[in-house]
Amino acid sequence: MIRTVVFYRNRRRKKKMSVEYVSTRDKSDRVTASKAILQGLAPDGGLYVPTEIPKLDKTFEELAEMDYRQVAYEVMKLMLSDFTEAELKHCIDSAYDSKFDTEEIAPLTYADGVYYLELFHGKTIAFKDMALSILPHLMTTAAKKNDIKNEIVILTATSGDTGKAALAGFADVPGTKIIVFFPKDGVSDIQKRQMVTQTGDNTFVVGINGNFDQAQTGVKQMFGDEELNRELNDKGFQFSSANSINIGRLVPQIVYYVYAYTRLLKEGKIKSGDKINVTVPTGNFGNILACYYGKQMGLPVDKLICASNENKVLYDFFGTGTYDKNREFHLTSSPSMDILISSNLERLIYKIAGEDDKKDSEFMKELSVDGKYTITPEMRAKLSDFYGNFADQAETKAEIKRVYDDTGYVIDPHTAVASAVYQKYLKDIGDDKPVVIASTASPYKFTRTVMEAIGRDDKNKTDLELTDDLSEASKTKIPPAIEEIKSAPVRHKTICEVSEMPTVVKKFLNI
Repeated sequence: MIRTVVFYRNRRRKKKMSVEYVSTRDKSDRVTASKAILQGLAPDGGLYVPTEIPKLDKTFEELAEMDYRQVAYEVMKLMLSDFTEAELKHCIDSAYDSKFDTEEIAPLTYADGVYYLELFHGKTIAFKDMALSILPHLMTTAAKKNDIKNEIVILTATSGDTGKAALAGFADVPGTKIIVFFPKDGVSDIQKRQMVTQTGDNTFVVGINGNFDQAQTGVKQMFGDEELNRELNDKGFQFSSANSINIGRLVPQIVYYVYAYTRLLKEGKIKSGDKINVTVPTGNFGNILACYYGKQMGLPVDKLICASNENKVLYDFFGTGTYDKNREFHLTSSPSMDILISSNLERLIYKIAGEDDKKDSEFMKELSVDGKYTITPEMRAKLSDFYGNFADQAETKAEIKRVYDDTGYVIDPHTAVASAVYQKYLKDIGDDKPVVIASTASPYKFTRTVMEAIGRDDKNKTDLELTDDLSEASKTKIPPAIEEIKSAPVRHKTICEVSEMPTVVKKFLNI
């Protein structure tokens, strides 16, 4: 492993590899990283993917001596190769600053025999902060690099966490506006309050009468609406995305998996080159795809354990080779995973199809028309990196209680899904390599669910009031993000039908 890494490092001293991006549906649409970040979604509706995935050019021993910002630079410089060193370091330093409530930024906590990678210490206490803290800086830098004069309108759909993290990242950023759509009955009370109290004159939050998939489809349709985009351009606007369909969201997520590995190495828990497993609670498939890209860069990950909730479309896909969204939609206690159209899976489909854009386009057309597609046996054979399983509501609740009773450690419902699925993996496979579980949200975002699970719920208290009880039970401080919204006024009250989404966008932009 180390010899391979050194080989790439020596070669790269001679010539820096330039990574460009192509659409999964049309390889002839070739752009720089900065242009891919600005556009978000390719004009043909495809997702931008790198033309090649470069290998890490530092040894893991070298990376182990670096802090999070330094590791971020070493990873991101390879994937965002048209950013200068000064530009990229400015973006990193601006993003990963004092807004995180731990010095470590993404600390590992050992409990119950596994390493929980706590990705919720940012401003909105969810893993989306890790990438959405830096995306505004990447985007505004990309706009300058490409001489963009239009105001950038961030258009995004959220299943709970992306929305608040994007709002916090883009609030009052010059040259941008941000519009977030969320399913009004499909997020937790605290998630909703975080969004509707968001400050910033350039922010707009809209609840829809529908689910996340409908919100996401509505956003994608607006990206592809040529007439709407012409109207925007005439008024000095252009759309971009903050969802994980934007490569500028995905690349920063690779960083924390590399960082976690190097922390295990630094603490003597593993030796350089030792393989680990990684478990990720998965909805839109972006977070686990970032880990897959990390593996392609040389990160010694063996199995990528894909954890689903009752909306187990990904579990069924890995088991059968058929992706089928034609099923009942479940509202669960892990709302960020209540998704039946996992957009980022398209990037993996493109990869295992041998980077065949025509084949990918055919699959996506089938998904659009029939709601399902079936990959070839040859493609299925390339999914051996993944293990899929799911945890239902009862199993999720039981896992929160089990971990708390055994260790005193409190996990949120999304992390509990991942933890429960990992226990199934252990039982099924018996593979006890060191495992990192992506802990994607603070339990303080889901106080009712968590307190019910551990048997300490008080029905007379609101979700916000329960945060004091959770603090006592977990022996942790209430995060600043929660304290801030307790008395914050509601600023966003717009509700619309799915069909009205373009209308409310134009109204906000005065078009």
